[in-house]
Amino acid sequence: MAEHKTYSLEELQGRQPATWAVVLSTAGLLGILAGVLLPLLDFRFFHGALGWWKYVFAGGALCFLAAKFFTPYTGKHPRVKRLYRIESWSAIFFCVAAFFLFYSGQTTRDSFAFTLAGGALLIFTTIAIPSTIRKELRRGGENGGKLPKK
Repeated sequence: MAEHKTYSLEELQGRQPATWAVVLSTAGLLGILAGVLLPLLDFRFFHGALGWWKYVFAGGALCFLAAKFFTPYTGKHPRVKRLYRIESWSAIFFCVAAFFLFYSGQTTRDSFAFTLAGGALLIFTTIAIPSTIRKELRRGGENGGKLPKK
């Protein structure tokens, strides 16, 4: 039976991303959100938003991709590394969705499918990364399996 390696919290989480990368990532996700909501709310609140909502979405997707590109995972745990890589794929899916917004013209079916896929991956990794870290800390006996409060 293989012996299980014990990881510290620093080895599991890796180096914390820089503040500018967190701000860029958040701004990108808010741009994606605005780009999805603008055409849905166009009839009631934002008359004429259909001319520029694609650029808001594409800008948000590029910001999110840039933030993910400049903040690689630096920890040592292989499963957490794979989860962060999946999170980076969600940024790529958002960029592919932005491509289809401009390529397809009036049909947004493909772009919203890729947006939904990227969002599903992002939700999955947002839940799975802390869960995996907590499980590994519990297995190693550090902090009783609880993430430290900041």
